[in-house]
Amino acid sequence: MAEVNYDDDSIRSLDWKEHIRLRPGMYIGKLGDGSAYDDGVYVLLKEIVDNSIDEFVMGAGRSIEISMSDHKVAVRDYGRGIPLGKVIDCVSKINTGGKYDSKAFQKSVGLNGVGTKAVNALSNSFTVQSYRDGRTKIAEFAKGELIRDEAEKETSQRNGTAINFLPDDTIFRHYRFIPEFVENMIWNYVFLNAGLTINFNGQKYLSERGLYDLLNKNTDVENIRYPIIHLKGEDIEIAMTHGQQYGEEYYSFVNGQHTTQGGTHQAAFREAVVKTIREFYKKEFDASDVRASIVAAIAIKVQEPVFESQTKTKLGSQNVGPEGPSVRGFINDFVKKELDNYLHKNPAAADALLKRIMQSERERKDIAGIKKLANERAKKASLHNRKLRDCKLHFEDTHERKQDTTLFITEGDSASGSITKSRDVQTQAVFSLKGKPLNCYGLTKKVVYENEEFNLLQHALNIEDGLDGLRYNNIVIATDADVDGMHIRLLLMTFFLQFFPDLVKAGHVFILQTPLFRVRNKKETIYCYSDDERRNAIAKLGTKPEITRFKGLGEISPEEFGLFIGKDIRLDPVILKDANIKGLLEYFMGKNTPTRQQHIVNNLRVEKDDESINPLVAEDLESVTLDVAV
Repeated sequence: MAEVNYDDDSIRSLDWKEHIRLRPGMYIGKLGDGSAYDDGVYVLLKEIVDNSIDEFVMGAGRSIEISMSDHKVAVRDYGRGIPLGKVIDCVSKINTGGKYDSKAFQKSVGLNGVGTKAVNALSNSFTVQSYRDGRTKIAEFAKGELIRDEAEKETSQRNGTAINFLPDDTIFRHYRFIPEFVENMIWNYVFLNAGLTINFNGQKYLSERGLYDLLNKNTDVENIRYPIIHLKGEDIEIAMTHGQQYGEEYYSFVNGQHTTQGGTHQAAFREAVVKTIREFYKKEFDASDVRASIVAAIAIKVQEPVFESQTKTKLGSQNVGPEGPSVRGFINDFVKKELDNYLHKNPAAADALLKRIMQSERERKDIAGIKKLANERAKKASLHNRKLRDCKLHFEDTHERKQDTTLFITEGDSASGSITKSRDVQTQAVFSLKGKPLNCYGLTKKVVYENEEFNLLQHALNIEDGLDGLRYNNIVIATDADVDGMHIRLLLMTFFLQFFPDLVKAGHVFILQTPLFRVRNKKETIYCYSDDERRNAIAKLGTKPEITRFKGLGEISPEEFGLFIGKDIRLDPVILKDANIKGLLEYFMGKNTPTRQQHIVNNLRVEKDDESINPLVAEDLESVTLDVAV
């Protein structure tokens, strides 16, 4: 092996923008194309809006305007405005900002002076304009390089800051902003900041009751067991109730940051609820019975929060203040006092909560026998599980590629064989279905253990006891783009929504897009995902190119499949907007109802053999062709 020189010339210093562009994942997490709520393009938006939120928290500006197209964003706040002499420094010099002085920004979201600089460095174009006391300053950048620096001038505009940016499409390949993800982000901002109004693409968002409104919006209020409990204190706010769904569902926040992966505060809240309820009823309930079907939100404010990454999705262990109590002790003391007081003052709610716990206890004991037997079978199968071709890395690992971990759920051996041969064995696993799974709508969770395929899938994902041990970040349904394939999609979505709705709500479930056509001549091959793309490809290649219609995943060779599940993978997220999961599933997957039959009759259409069918989101299931026996 040739010797490699290691001398003075081997040492290189990167400037701020080079380092961010070389290692973007350090600053914004995974890159992605916008198909997942935690993709980098949304982190870019959040970094900008967080600064505007901090201005509001400091009492400057009560409204924020956000406008967005598929690719470009503009944010305007009415805070104090960046000091004009520091406009360029604040967006282009690492460790420059106003948040290092704790007197100026108490309990701020962003503390390290990196966020806005990362947005600048990772954007094809980035423009910042500050309005301050009748004067304004504007600067424009391209990939972090200053390309326009205008002199200060007079303005009649109100104080504040305006930032426009266009993410770099060489870093965020094929990206697009999905409005539903942005809308969710905006709702969280207004829930956490009473009195704040955000205008997004012409629509106004505001909240009067904070986390109460959050639960009210995201919960099927017709099926909750008791009215939402809403408790507020200094630097802490909690809302909670119990529903009818399976699993636990939490929304947790630190200084306005949505900690999607939880952390110390969420764990402390879960423990405190169990402890308080046991003491109130003077009975040692099983913790899983107390928390079963809970829907809760917790928001706390701490000085200098310690997150486990720059993207701030998980809170580490720390104290509430430099010399204050631990987060765990702070939350436990608050819940113990306030929840106990509430239950004493509201006996009807306390009685309803007790009945919910007793119901969970009965359900747990009812399936204990079959659960034990099923788990033993699954344990044996895991040693030689022919349905699962696992990968080496998993979502609970500390490895930097854990965000890429993906489980493809495929139909039949031919499709799973093609994916298996072309996948990345480090991060991509394959689970093969033997055919159409059971329609589990209306069945109890007992069927998850009685049905071998569902039981093995549950264990492959490791979600039996919640999402804490989830083994794959992305669960991708990979079926043929025909009627049978779409029916399988609906059956799998029914399974997840019926028994593991938090998996969908947390943005882990996707539909794999695979090309419908291959258009090629002797010089070039173009893969097309729609009829429009096919026509454009024919126009580009001209002179009667060869056209292949892929009717099933098994028809695509492993070599070609590798092109569609790598860096250019196209995924459609399953987005749940309607909180009434029971009503949604009853309409589409229950026994045939007159309204559904009429809907099918009203929407019947003839599909040409080469026409693309592309279902997208759960609330738009009516766009999916249903294979229904009427």
